[in-house]
Amino acid sequence: MAETTESRVLPRAITAVRAMSRMLGGASPDRSPASLDSCTTDEAIVDCGLYLDGIRQDGRWPITEALRLATEHPNGFVWLGLKEPTATQLAGLAATFGLHELAVEDAVKSAQRPKVERYGTMIFLALRTARYLDHEELTENSEVVDTGDVMIFVGDHFIITVRHGEACELSTVRTQLDERRDLLKHGPWAVAYAVYDLVVDSFLDVVNSIEDDLAKVEERVFARSGHGRIQRIYQLKRELMEFKRAVLPLQRPLSGLVSGQSADVPKEIRRYFRDVNDHLTRAVEQVMYFDDLLNSVLQARLAQVTVDQNNDMRKIAAWAGIAAVWTAIAGVYGMNFRHMPELHWRYSYPVVVAIMLGVSVLLYRAFRRSGWL
Repeated sequence: MAETTESRVLPRAITAVRAMSRMLGGASPDRSPASLDSCTTDEAIVDCGLYLDGIRQDGRWPITEALRLATEHPNGFVWLGLKEPTATQLAGLAATFGLHELAVEDAVKSAQRPKVERYGTMIFLALRTARYLDHEELTENSEVVDTGDVMIFVGDHFIITVRHGEACELSTVRTQLDERRDLLKHGPWAVAYAVYDLVVDSFLDVVNSIEDDLAKVEERVFARSGHGRIQRIYQLKRELMEFKRAVLPLQRPLSGLVSGQSADVPKEIRRYFRDVNDHLTRAVEQVMYFDDLLNSVLQARLAQVTVDQNNDMRKIAAWAGIAAVWTAIAGVYGMNFRHMPELHWRYSYPVVVAIMLGVSVLLYRAFRRSGWL
């Protein structure tokens, strides 16, 4: 059986490696799948586990050997975890697992839009991840949300997870799944569900944290003592939009998995995906609510800025009106006419100054009463 498998895999593997080498320009055309055994110490490979009947087999398994044993077993699969692999590293893995070159190209690049694509018997899944970045105070340059990517290759006897960024580490998923053998008996799709569940739950965590930031911004904007700086509102708006791009596009791919239209998900696992979809719906509703609320806060702050500017203009106009009295009287008596009333009177100067002060006081009180000062 082993000889038959090797004879079937080797020609296809070498052909795929050569094709990937021409496409990516990094893989050696003569590299065989057997050389991937050395990849067990590669920095890109986080873990390689062999599961038979839902039980993880002890020991460190070379990739090709683990895949061979999983293929020979009726209920076996390999879970290979990668973190930010290069094109060369994925080229060798593509030959061993029979991955499509277009899916491999997408897995190398980050910032992919959430999607589900079918390549023969293999399904390629892409989803965005997010995590909340703690900060003492929201400023104009605060990073609130950090996003990343997780790409998943699902085959009959393997699942490969490719993670980009620091959000949503999958080590907790491995630990939890190792204790749920009844779930792992359903094969690679059980792992895919667990990854989706972790990502969506992290969305809800981010939502709860952003809610606290939004409450603080709202409190500052409507506080009597002062107003929040509009730059901080814009910063939170930008971070929310980045998070929104990770959450909203996931709805359609996940709905396809729940209905079974986009992939042949086992019926039992589809129930779990339905629960994940419910959590995603909650996250989407919260994000849309935050977006509307932040728009309202932003509009309120802009209205406050307009009102403040109008108040400043009224104050300037009021003081200009008071100063105009002095300017007008001084301008009249500054004319060099010979015959002017009370020009040579002994008390002309103090009387004129008193008139100026009196009119200024009256105007000041009038402006204060009308709210201009």
